[in-house]
Amino acid sequence: MALRFFNTYSREIEEFEPRDPTARPIRMYTCGPTVYSRAHIGNFRAYIFEDLLQRHLELRGYKVHRVMNITDVEDKTIRGAGEAGIPLQKFTEQFKEAFFEDAHTLRIKRADDYPAATDQRYIDRMIEMISVLISKGLAYQADDKSVYFRINKFPDYGKLAHFDLTQLQSTGRVKHDEYDKEHIGDFALWKASDEADGDVKWDSPWGPGRPGWHIECSAMSMALLGDQIDIHCGGVDNIFPHHEAEIAQSEGVTGKKFVRYWLHCAHLLVDGQKMAKSLGNFYTVPDVLAKGYTGRELRYALLRVHYRVPLNFTWEGMNEARESLVRIDQWLARLREAAKPGNVQRLNTAFEDALDDDLNISAALGFLFESIRETNRAMDQNKMDAASASDWLDWWKRINTVLDLEAGADVVIPHEVAQLAEERENARREKNWKRSDELRDRISALGWEVRDTKDGPKLTRGAGSA
Repeated sequence: MALRFFNTYSREIEEFEPRDPTARPIRMYTCGPTVYSRAHIGNFRAYIFEDLLQRHLELRGYKVHRVMNITDVEDKTIRGAGEAGIPLQKFTEQFKEAFFEDAHTLRIKRADDYPAATDQRYIDRMIEMISVLISKGLAYQADDKSVYFRINKFPDYGKLAHFDLTQLQSTGRVKHDEYDKEHIGDFALWKASDEADGDVKWDSPWGPGRPGWHIECSAMSMALLGDQIDIHCGGVDNIFPHHEAEIAQSEGVTGKKFVRYWLHCAHLLVDGQKMAKSLGNFYTVPDVLAKGYTGRELRYALLRVHYRVPLNFTWEGMNEARESLVRIDQWLARLREAAKPGNVQRLNTAFEDALDDDLNISAALGFLFESIRETNRAMDQNKMDAASASDWLDWWKRINTVLDLEAGADVVIPHEVAQLAEERENARREKNWKRSDELRDRISALGWEVRDTKDGPKLTRGAGSA
């Protein structure tokens, strides 16, 4: 099956055809964190979707050059630094470090580049682009000394968000980085320095100031990936105004189509409501870990729903994620007991085929768990030979390059559980079966399961543990 994705620009499922399939890797830009606070699990829902996309493209034989920006200068970061009374760089650095820590916890593959908007080489690129836009009549310096993009001079403005500019009432100019279509207007490319910005400013032909949020991504993307890219991702909240502005700026400078495929991830809800600190349902990765869950359990919970469908995060859902991973762990343990090295036969490609269809992760996971049911049944009936078990392990190894869900170092066995398992093994050696069963029950009560194998006892999290 050919790869197909839903393109936000056309609002259609389109067959994936790289701009230049022979000369370059897939060029992919993903909007990264704005580092004014710690990223929340809604942010990471989008980052995991992008991780899934990259991993599947690579499984299908593509090389991917992915860039993820770090937005470290915009309205919120400047306001946060001012309120904290510390320099902007010091303020944002703590949240950059937290982002990379959380991304590692969730097993998100590192991008090839993480450009920061405050890097002087990108500031220079932004100034260069703005100068070109002014020379083409697409931008102007206003009486407030800031530079704005003339949206009425770019005929395709509004096509990504699918609204008709003629049907909307312009408010004139918009200096804020974020706004909705009811406040549409010429957006800021360069913001003249003011008192609120403090010492956050750079020299430019239009006087001291700082870039607008939207020009930052255009400049960093074009500097690292060239004038045209294959895939641009983000959350649905990025469609307008951010990505709409990126198209206008980039194509205004080059006269070329900026992006071939726009992919956007739907919102994350918490218990059916929008996540908000005021509602007490605002969670970061450490918040979830503090409840006793692991990074891979949260990864599964954020991964399992199709990216274009809103994901409702609940603690019940986290327990379901744990149960699903326990099933996978126990299945792999059984296969490893039964397997032996040999000639590996390539198994069904239904998992990959499902992901080919606009990353249909629900169908892909459905096939995975149907395969687990069937192979467990075969092992129960002694109908699974060693070679077949090896084939299934090889199949898992292949699909896990996309999922990255196998138990690893983040599964820590508590000391009490490990000690009980050792006592149980001693009881078994002494053939004290009653004591062995009692200890198994105590281990189970602590949320763990012990499985006796030819290589000794193996501990896994129980499906009902919290």
